[in-house]
Parts: sequence; structure tokens; C-alpha cells
Amino acid sequence: MIRRVAATLAVALLAACSSGQPGEPDLARDLAGRITVDGIYTHLQKLADIADAHTHDRSDGTPGFDASVDYVAKVLRDSGFDVQTAEFERLKVAQPGNTALTVAGRRYHVDQASLLITTPPGGLTAVTLRPVKPSGCRAEDYGKVNVRGAIAVVDDSGCSVVDKQNTAVAKGAVGLLVVTTPSASGSPAGLFDQGYYRDLKVPVGVIKPDADAALRRTSTPVRLTLDDKASMVKSRNVLAQTRTGDTRNVVMAGAHLDSVPGSPGINDNGSGVAALLETAVALGSQPRLANAVRFAFWGAEETGLDGSTAYVRGLDGDQLNDIALYLNFDMLGSPNPGYFTYDGDQSAATTPTNDVPTGSAGLERTLAAYLNEAGVRPADMPLGRATDYNPFRNAGVPIGGATTGASQRKTEVQARLWGGRAGLAFDPNYHSPRDRLDNVDRHALSIMGPAVAFAVGTYAQSIDGANGVPPRDERKRTPS
Repeated sequence: MIRRVAATLAVALLAACSSGQPGEPDLARDLAGRITVDGIYTHLQKLADIADAHTHDRSDGTPGFDASVDYVAKVLRDSGFDVQTAEFERLKVAQPGNTALTVAGRRYHVDQASLLITTPPGGLTAVTLRPVKPSGCRAEDYGKVNVRGAIAVVDDSGCSVVDKQNTAVAKGAVGLLVVTTPSASGSPAGLFDQGYYRDLKVPVGVIKPDADAALRRTSTPVRLTLDDKASMVKSRNVLAQTRTGDTRNVVMAGAHLDSVPGSPGINDNGSGVAALLETAVALGSQPRLANAVRFAFWGAEETGLDGSTAYVRGLDGDQLNDIALYLNFDMLGSPNPGYFTYDGDQSAATTPTNDVPTGSAGLERTLAAYLNEAGVRPADMPLGRATDYNPFRNAGVPIGGATTGASQRKTEVQARLWGGRAGLAFDPNYHSPRDRLDNVDRHALSIMGPAVAFAVGTYAQSIDGANGVPPRDERKRTPS
């Protein structure tokens, strides 16, 4: 590990030092040097005041979130940026129901895949049948099994839930159950694609192995009740871009602005917002740089990445190709902090995937190099599906970023490396009313705040070099 870190540091620092033009100041180091803890805390205090004034809640759809949007937009406008508070639609549970799968008189937990599709009043009663091949992705997977009028039961492998539904419906099924056991990083990649719920047409439930085992013990009809009702509501993202720099090589950096319901959300993710906002203020709207920088403050991350997903879905191929890279910052002041970079090179993945966009490894090396130089040896944070970089990853944009950790527990080795308490979560206040300003770690912010600015400044100077990303003419992004 030490050898790998040393090699990483050497490569990253060489690339960083050679990124500026001869005779010009190093924007990355200059920008990082202007980020102070006091400056970050100014924004955190304002977000804390907003939460206090709005029942300690800044979740999407609340007055606390709206006030947070207004604050961030005002700070950016006061710094000379043209600011957009772009609206998007998202699902909201308007009327919770009593969802269940009833098998032989016993109720089992079931998740409703789409809140827009409910079962008839009283539920859907039918027998359950399975394809020969459990994934049920293609018509031939069903073989000679006739599922007409039945609820098809499939596993979570091979394709998206929409494909599974379409195949089952084409074979005559009236509903679908997907058996899954989500891992720590969530459901299998590709099972629930962005906006999947818009394409579901029949009741689809997601069940765990215990319910599946009950289904296997009966041949009589079961009752599927999916009666959560939803509506489409509007929310907002905040976006601002420098007026200078190449707009065909945009360096994009983002942080989610909403909290979970009932939480002030000061570490999650006021800390990322404050560090990114202070970086924007320090950079200014008309800096001397090579590449334009676009700052994004996302709405509705906590409800399912709705803000960032809507944004990426709204871009065409050329607009996606104009984004050179995306940096994400989510939780930078955890009270029992770790120092993580997102695992763009897949070096820590037990099963590396082939869907990490080219260039992501370089973003990781740049951030890891800075953290090493700042005196903290970074570790890899495995890539997941529940953070705002995911829509960009799915579209083929190189991704990177940093975090100080959430509900994961610090190990003995990590405690020796970074200090703090082993066996305790990096943020014991994660997603709770205790996520307040007095539970944010000031020292962690003093390291991670400048790291945000360093990464932004590095790529604002140049996207070339050993830690660079593909040039504009080599990008073939896929709109989602």
C-alpha cells in the first residue's frame, strides 16, 4: 500500500505542477490556499440558521430547502455568477398505503417499484409462476411456461426491471415480483435505471428471499397489494458557470443541497455545499483559466438522486460531451473522520466493473496526491449507486470526489491511520436530528475544503497529462 501511495503521489504531483502555462501562477495551489475553515463555517452557520428557522429540516420540498436554495443562489450572484435555479420534477409519496405480499394468509414485506403504478383496490390476486431462466430478461427465458394471467417471479440479474417487466407482460403476466438481496452498495447495477419508474406499466414489487421461499411453498393464488400513491412535484437545482474558460471542456463540481427529512443536514451535506460554495467565491465568475468551471448544488439527492438525474437526462450528446469531468463532494466534516477518495481506478474493488469512465482513475490520483501532501493518507471509497456522481458515471463522464465517511464504522487500522475511535461510525449523527453544526469536525474541513479547490483548480488549468481525461474529440457520451 505504501509503495502504491508513493507512486500515486509522484505521478499526481508531476501532473499538477506541469498543468499551468509557463510564467503563470499555479491556479490549483493558489485557489486551495484561499480556502479557509472560517470561510467554510460562514456558509455552514447560515445553513444551520436556516435549519433552526425551519423546524431543523432542510429536506427537499420544505421551506428549509427553499431557503437553502435562495442562500446559495444569492452568494453566487453576489460573486458575479449568472445563476440558474433550474426546476425539475420528482416523485413524492402523496398517500402512504399498506403494501404487502400475502401468501397462505401470511403477510410479507414488499417494496413498490413504481409509486405511479398501484394494484387494483383490494390488491391483485393471482398465482405466481417463474421463467425457466430466473432472470426473465428475454422471451426464450420462459421456455414453455405459460404465465398468462399470473404474477411472474424473476431474480435481479441480467437486465433492468423494465426489461423484465416488458418480457413478462409480452408473455401475458399481469404483475411482476423481483427477488433481490441488495448489497451494501445497493441493488445490482442496471436493475433500476434512471427514470425506470416512468416505464413500468403493471404492478411490480420487490421482495426478499424470505417472501420468495414462501412463494415456492405454495401453488395457490397470492395477493399483491401495492397501494402507495404518489404525485409529481417540482424541485430545484442551483447551477452557475464561470464566464471565462473553454465551454467545450467544462470542469463540473457538485454537492447535494438537501438534507433527509427531520435533519438539519449540516455535515450531510452542508459541509460539501459550503466547501464548494467557498471555492466558487474564491475563484470568482471571470477568472483567468483554460476551462470553464460549472458549479452544481443538487436538489432531491436524498429522495433518489432526482436532481442530478434530471439534469443529466436533460442534456443531449453534445452537451454531455462538453463536460470534461464531474467531481462530487458529499460529507466533508464527519466527526470521526476518514479521508477517502472515490475509487476511480477500481483498486479496492473486490469485483471491478467495466463501467467506470476513462479518466476517473486520474481524478482519484489528483485528489489522493493532495491529501497525502496535506498529511493524511487517503483510502479508497468504493463506488456506489446512491450518490450524485452516478448519473454522470452512467452517461460516461469521468467521475471523482472525496468524502470523510458516513455510517460505515471506522476500523482499528483506520483509527491508527487517522485518529478517532475505532468501531464508531465516521458520522454517528448520519441522517439524524443530531447532524448539527456543533457535530462537524473543523480539522477535517481544514483539509477537505482546500482539497475541493485544488481539484477544481487543477482541471480548470488543464485536463491533459497523466491524470487527465479524454479530449473533446474522443468523447462519446450516452444520454440517459
